[in-house]
Amino acid sequence: MALIFRWLMRLLTLAVLLVAGAVAVVYYLAAGSLPDYAAEHDARGLQHRLEIVRDNANVPHIFGQSDEDTYFGLGYVHAQDRLWQMMLMRRTAQGRLSELFGTRTLKTDELMRRLDVYNLARQSVAVQDDYAKVALAAYARGVNARIERINTASLGRGAPEFFLFPPDIAPWTPTDSLAVAKVMGVQLSGHIQREVRRARAALVLPPDRLADLLPEAPGQGIAALPDYAALFDSPVFQMEFASRDPGFLAPVAPADLAGASNAWAAAPERSAKSSTLLANDPHLGLTAPTVWYLARLELEGGGVIGGTIPGMPVVMVGRSGQLGWGLTSSYLDDQDVHIEQLNPDNPEEYLTPGGYVPFETRQSILRVDDGDPVTLTLRWTENGPVLPGSHYDLGSVTPRGHVASVSWTLLSGADTTISAALEIMRADSVEAALAAGEGYIAPSQNLVLADADTVAMKTLGAMPKRAEAHQSQGRIPAPGWRDENRWKGRIAYDLNPEFLAPDGGIVGNTNNKTLDRDFPLHVSYDWGDTQRVRRWSRLMGSREVHTRESFIEAQLDTVSPSARTLLPLVGRDLFFTAEAAPEGTIERQRQIALGLLANWNGEMNEHLPEPLIYAAWMRKLQERLIRDELAGLASTFQKPEPLFIERVFRNVDDAGAWCDVLQSAPIETCTEVARDALDDALIWIEETWGKNLESLRWGDAHTARHDHPVLGNAPGLKWVVNIRQSTSGGDNTLMRGATNGSYPNPFLNVHGAGYRGVYDFADPDSSVFVTATGQSGHPLSRYYDDMGELWRRGEYVPMSLDPELARAAAVGVTVLTPAAP
Repeated sequence: MALIFRWLMRLLTLAVLLVAGAVAVVYYLAAGSLPDYAAEHDARGLQHRLEIVRDNANVPHIFGQSDEDTYFGLGYVHAQDRLWQMMLMRRTAQGRLSELFGTRTLKTDELMRRLDVYNLARQSVAVQDDYAKVALAAYARGVNARIERINTASLGRGAPEFFLFPPDIAPWTPTDSLAVAKVMGVQLSGHIQREVRRARAALVLPPDRLADLLPEAPGQGIAALPDYAALFDSPVFQMEFASRDPGFLAPVAPADLAGASNAWAAAPERSAKSSTLLANDPHLGLTAPTVWYLARLELEGGGVIGGTIPGMPVVMVGRSGQLGWGLTSSYLDDQDVHIEQLNPDNPEEYLTPGGYVPFETRQSILRVDDGDPVTLTLRWTENGPVLPGSHYDLGSVTPRGHVASVSWTLLSGADTTISAALEIMRADSVEAALAAGEGYIAPSQNLVLADADTVAMKTLGAMPKRAEAHQSQGRIPAPGWRDENRWKGRIAYDLNPEFLAPDGGIVGNTNNKTLDRDFPLHVSYDWGDTQRVRRWSRLMGSREVHTRESFIEAQLDTVSPSARTLLPLVGRDLFFTAEAAPEGTIERQRQIALGLLANWNGEMNEHLPEPLIYAAWMRKLQERLIRDELAGLASTFQKPEPLFIERVFRNVDDAGAWCDVLQSAPIETCTEVARDALDDALIWIEETWGKNLESLRWGDAHTARHDHPVLGNAPGLKWVVNIRQSTSGGDNTLMRGATNGSYPNPFLNVHGAGYRGVYDFADPDSSVFVTATGQSGHPLSRYYDDMGELWRRGEYVPMSLDPELARAAAVGVTVLTPAAP
C-alpha cells in the first residue's frame, strides 16, 4: 500500500507540475502581447516625431506636429490596445468570420455579404473630403506600423486571441475604417425588426388591440394601419421558423436594444457659473472590452478629447476647448422592408412599376474553417438587397411567391458620414457643427451641442423621402412593385429636426419622441423610450440653474417613472385590502411583497428587494395579459411595455379587455390578473432567489454582463475575460441598464452607458468621463477592467486638455520617430 501511495503522490505531483507548466507557458505567451507604454522606436509612414503620453487612467494624449501625424498616433494606440477588437469588426463587415469560427458564423457572414457592407465602404472612400482622406490614410498607416512592430519585435502576435486563431493580419486600409462605421450602423438600427413584429402582430390581432400592444408614443395621433394581409392577393404566410437567432457575432440587436442614449445641455442662463454644460452617455451592448476607447488628439485647431471607437479616426463624443458634442439614437425611420413579387414564370425576375425585370445578381464565396466553401447568390432589387426569410424573421411576413428586400440609408456607396464626423469634431462653434452635419448619412443620431454661449440639438442622418400615398407609411412591410411605396430620394437636411438656443435654456434627448410632424416629414412612428424623458424633464425643471454635479446626479439617477406610474394602477385594489395571512402561504408572501412596494419610491437601487419584486411582477403580468391572444407570438414580447400595461389598467379604448382569458368561461378582471401575476412572480423569485423577500438584492439579478464576444463562453477562460458587476438602474431609468428579457435570468444588465461624459465650459478641465471597463482589450492588463468599478459606483476620471497634467502622473510615454526610407 505504501508503494502504491508513493506512486500516486508522484503521479499527482507530476500532473500538478505539468498543469502549472502549461499555465506558465500560456501566461508567458499571452503576456508577450502586453504593450510597453514607455518606449521609443521608429515607425514607417510617420512624417515627424510623435509623442504619446498615457495619463494615470491610461488615456493616450497624442501630440503630433501635424493632424496627419496625430491620426497616425490614434491608429497606433488603437492597435496597441484593441487590435483583436478591430480585426473582429473588420471580419464582420467583410463577412469573413467563418474563416475563423466555422459554421457558427455562417448566418452572420451571409447577412453582411447580402447587405454588401464592405463593398459599399470601399466605394465610399472616393467621396470623402480631402481632410478625411488624409486622416483615414494616416490612421491606417498608424495601425500598420503597430502590426509591423508586433511582427519584428515578436510581441506575442498583438493580442492573446491570435494564439487561438490563425494569426495572419492583413494591413489596415481606409476602407476598413468606413466598414467599421457601417457595422456600428447595423448595430444601432432596429426598424426592420419593428416592422416585422408589427406586421406579425397585425396578422393575429384586430386594429384596436394592435394599438394597445404596440402603442404610439404620446402625442399627435396618426392614421390607422392598413390590414397587412390585405396588401397582397390571397397571401399564405409561414408564421413560425425553427430559429430566430441572428447568428453568432451578428451585429444585429433586438428592436428594444438597437440603440439608445441620453444627452442634454444647459445654456449660460441655466448654469450656476453662467456658462454652458453638456452631459452624454451613449448606450450600446455591454462587452468586454467596451466599444469605447478614450483618447486625446492634439490637432492644429487645438486639442480634442473624448470617446473614440477603435477602427475609426475620430472622437465621436467629447469636447474641444470651444465645443462639446454628444450623440443619442434618433430613431429616425431610415429602413423600409419591401415585399417583392416574383415572376411565376421566371423566379429570377421581380415585379416593378414598369413590369418584371431581372434581379441584379452576383456570386460570393464564403470560406469556412474546417468545412467546404459556401457559394451565395446575392440579389439586389431597385429597392435594395434581397434578404432570405431566416434573417430578421422576414419569412414570417413574406407571402409565398414573394421575397423581401430592404431599403436602408446605410447601404450607400457615397456615404460621407466619417467626413462629417471629423468636421464636427473640429468645429469651433455650435453653428459650424450644425453645418458640418449635412454630410452625415447613417446611422441617424441626435447631435447635442454646447459652445461657450449656446446649446443646440440636431437630428443627423439622411431622411428618406416617401410619397404621401405610401401604403404603410413605413410602419410595416409594403409591396415593392407599387411606385407609391418606393423611396424618392432624401429630404433636405434643413428639414431635419433642429432646436437651436431654446427659450427654456435646456435641450436634450433620451430617445423620446422629439416632435410631431405629419407624414411624410415625420421622423418616426417608433421611438426608443417614453419613460426616461419624464424623469429627465422633472430633474431639469427642478432647478433654476444647474451645475456639473447636478448633471452627474441626473446621469446617475435610478428612479423608475414606470414603477411610480404602474404600481398604483396595477395594485390599487390589492394594497392593504386583506387580513394577515398565515406564515408560509402564498397569500402571506403576497402581503409582504405589497407592503414593501407600498413604501418604495421607485428607486431601482441594486441593494433593495423592491426593484426585483416589481420587475418580476410586471413581467409575469404582461405574460398573462398577452399569451392567450398571441400564443406563440407572445415570445417576441418578452419585456414589459409600460405604455401597454398602463393602457390596459386605465382601460384606454377598452384595453381592459386584455385582462379576460379568452379560453375560460368566466370573465377575469384586471385585479384578478394582477393578483395572479404577483403570485407567479413570487413563486419564480422563491425558486430562483429564495423565499426571504426582505433579503433580496436587485443587483444580484441585475448583474452587468460584460462578456468577451468570442471567449465569453469558453470553459476556464470565461472567468478571466468576462466582467460581472452588481448594478442599479433598469430599462426605464436615466442610468439605464437594459435587461436581456429571457430566462433563466431575464434581468441581466446587457445594454447601457459604455461611456459617460459631463463637460463644463465654465471650467473645461473640470469636465469628466469614464467607460464601462477599461482602455485595454488584453485580459492580463491592469487596464482591462480598472474603470469598471468607477463606472459601477458612478465615478469619473478628469477630462483635461492640459498637457502638463497628463505628463504629471503618466504611466508611460511612447515616442515614435520616422523610420529611415
